[in-house]
Amino acid sequence: MKNPLNIAIIGSGGREHAIIKKLKKSPKTARLTAIPGNAGIERDGVPCHFDIDPLDVSAVTKRCKSEKFDYVVVTPDNPLALGMVDELNKAGIRSFGPERKAALIESSKIFAKDLMKEYNIPTADYAAFSNGSADALKYTRESFASGKEAVVVKADGLALGKGVTVCFSLEEAEAAIRGAMDKKLFGKSGESIIIEEYLTGTEVSVLSFCDGSTVVPMASAMDHKRALNGDAGANTGGMGCIAPNPFYLPEIADLCKEKIFDPTIEAVKKEAAPFKGCLYFGLMLTEEGPKVIEYNCRFGDPETQAVLPLLESDLLSIMTACTDGTLTADMVRFMKGASSACVVAASKGYPAKYETGFQIKGLEASAGENLDVYCAGVELEDGVLVTSGGRVLCVSAVADSLEQAIRGAYGGLEKIEFENKCFRTDIGEQALKRGISAA
Repeated sequence: MKNPLNIAIIGSGGREHAIIKKLKKSPKTARLTAIPGNAGIERDGVPCHFDIDPLDVSAVTKRCKSEKFDYVVVTPDNPLALGMVDELNKAGIRSFGPERKAALIESSKIFAKDLMKEYNIPTADYAAFSNGSADALKYTRESFASGKEAVVVKADGLALGKGVTVCFSLEEAEAAIRGAMDKKLFGKSGESIIIEEYLTGTEVSVLSFCDGSTVVPMASAMDHKRALNGDAGANTGGMGCIAPNPFYLPEIADLCKEKIFDPTIEAVKKEAAPFKGCLYFGLMLTEEGPKVIEYNCRFGDPETQAVLPLLESDLLSIMTACTDGTLTADMVRFMKGASSACVVAASKGYPAKYETGFQIKGLEASAGENLDVYCAGVELEDGVLVTSGGRVLCVSAVADSLEQAIRGAYGGLEKIEFENKCFRTDIGEQALKRGISAA
């Protein structure tokens, strides 16, 4: 890479803010712009194009071409599923992210499950259903009658993170099936569903850089998806995260690389298209070994906000190597012996009904060494930063131990104030109680 690059980041959340902060540190970055971005990103000196819908592939491509961007990082799932990378490629603009066919690994759960079955990649047992709910309801009734304690109902397509329901009773399962297939709660995404075996164990998130042939895992992470302490309440987009995940031991990582990561990238290349970008592995560490819960075709949120602060290598160099098919393991280096913790501050009531428009104070006071604030649901109103979404922002801290990192993140969050602020107070607690040292 001879000349610094003018870069556009597609997306508007805390994940994009974290990527932007990392790219700003690269000597190979000339100019950064977010499409559409958010007011917190713009507050950090990065111009945002609020007038462009990130789902309008044509409009985004035209703007990137007219503003002469050299490189575009496409992070959200929907633009990837719609083929934004394909269109950027046709326009002669290099980009980070998978083409539409490779993005099927997230945009169609049936495609992903069939892929794992065909290539013997360990995952939960499942059955797929289309054309109405009758067969799915019959299968579920038989499952509970045979002694199953729970099933997982998943809409086939993208559903803004709301298409997965863990059902501990037949009544819950029937409601989830009818909601997706009959009531069309998820639109076309729920016209087909899978009903999956309920796995138990410890969840692990592993983001990985991919160049079509090579997979290089990042530091592992532990997401906290439920809204309330003790993993209670509704599922959310994520209320906090720690990295690395202390349950993900080196021998487990080696097994995942051999049995899951490498076979997946080869399978996608054979059945769809070479996967270039960030591939997210959602894993369950079961008594039978690690199994895949889900794939995402992009950086996770809030995993990104916990993992990227630990990255020592130049992120832009890694991304362009993924695009060019030149990625090697030695390009990706993470801090040794360090831990990161990320805590999300949300609007009270999230993920259901919540109020917005409240002034945010204390962002400057929360800044510090090894401490970052990433904005998500925020906007500017009469020159004042106010809340505009469910997940408003998150604070991430890096330290020599997990305990110190957690303390640092909560310490930073205490200095930020807005009406109806809510957050979990037990991020990382499970790992600390087990007393396992980070791997």
